[in-house]
Amino acid sequence: MEVATLQTIVAEHAAIRRRQVLQPVGGKGDKIFPPTYPAERNNEPPRHVYEKRKLDGREVWCVLVDSVASQANRLEDALSAAIDEGLAIPHLFVDFTTTELADIGRLTSLQAPHRVYDAIFRDSLLNGTPFMKSDLGRRLAAAGPRDASALLEVAPAALLFGAWHSTGEGGGLGAKFARCLVSEIVAVDVPVEEVVGDRRTGEVTPRTLGRRVGSRIDPLGILRAVEVYKGEADWGTSPTEAGKGAKKVRPSEINHGNIAPSVQPLGVTCDHLEHGFVLSCAALRRLGFGGGERDAAGRTLLAALGLLAVAEQDARGYALRSRCDLVCDGAAPFEIVHRDGSGEPLALDREGARRLWAGAFERAKAAGFAFAAEPIRLEPQKKLVEIVRKSRELALAGRGGEAEEGEG
Repeated sequence: MEVATLQTIVAEHAAIRRRQVLQPVGGKGDKIFPPTYPAERNNEPPRHVYEKRKLDGREVWCVLVDSVASQANRLEDALSAAIDEGLAIPHLFVDFTTTELADIGRLTSLQAPHRVYDAIFRDSLLNGTPFMKSDLGRRLAAAGPRDASALLEVAPAALLFGAWHSTGEGGGLGAKFARCLVSEIVAVDVPVEEVVGDRRTGEVTPRTLGRRVGSRIDPLGILRAVEVYKGEADWGTSPTEAGKGAKKVRPSEINHGNIAPSVQPLGVTCDHLEHGFVLSCAALRRLGFGGGERDAAGRTLLAALGLLAVAEQDARGYALRSRCDLVCDGAAPFEIVHRDGSGEPLALDREGARRLWAGAFERAKAAGFAFAAEPIRLEPQKKLVEIVRKSRELALAGRGGEAEEGEG
């Protein structure tokens, strides 16, 4: 596909989509393990996310295998890998290699939870100036859907997958960009048992027919009856040895002893899995870059980036998590979705997607976008390094507590 063709698609049609059938790498019918989530009620085991979908005139149970947010992260990982292979894709990074946290390496805008507006960038320096107070940071803070040129030039993936300057002026009313690309993986036609989730109301909830078993045999043969104490000095077989605040605990609480066999309702089989990918041309057309040729070139560049991301993910495979390794079941073509809803096949492989990106990038340069010659490097502020260092110290001492949800 040529860049001019993609530009026409973005300008005139509704979307580009693909419905790719997947199967477990172990073969059709092999058990896979989707992500688990906390139970809705106390004393219930963790659960998968179920929903009924209407397919071919019938309702079937489906299970979420990779959410829209998770897929966005995986597609960004695929783009990061392509960058490592030498592909030029604009991005920012915070360089920890010259600090005492050199093992962190470089954290990029393709890895940070809130992309270019993440606190990691906010608390870093660009040429000695706090990032959001630098000229570039101010441009990013001032960007909006009417003119998103700053993001396109610095980190176009933020426009593709969505971004929000939640710490901006006005109490979180800063720049906000809706995602233009939606990607999701679901398991289709999953056998379930329907159980009474609430005896008071009689509400019925689905539960997998699959089971996950677990146990641990301690090679040292440490028995549960052994008295163990845990305190400020660590653990010991007496309160004195454990130190101040010693409390009696089970050997399993210090990771010794056997773990009794257990069975949990987890893991599923399914008829097949489906990876749904939609790149909305209508969403791209809501983004402005200065009008005229700049609008056309900017939107085309984002479309090329979205197609590149999914092609790179295909090439790298679908090893989603432990015991959830998937493979394409044949090769589904992309489709152009016309305004009337009809579809038209669109052939594009990985090499074609890379050529398309390179051509769209050159077209955007010709339209006047000022891309940096190299990715933009930031340095972490001392306070950012210090908070990470102290967090590590607490974690090693076992006093860090649980990670909290935060701005990112």
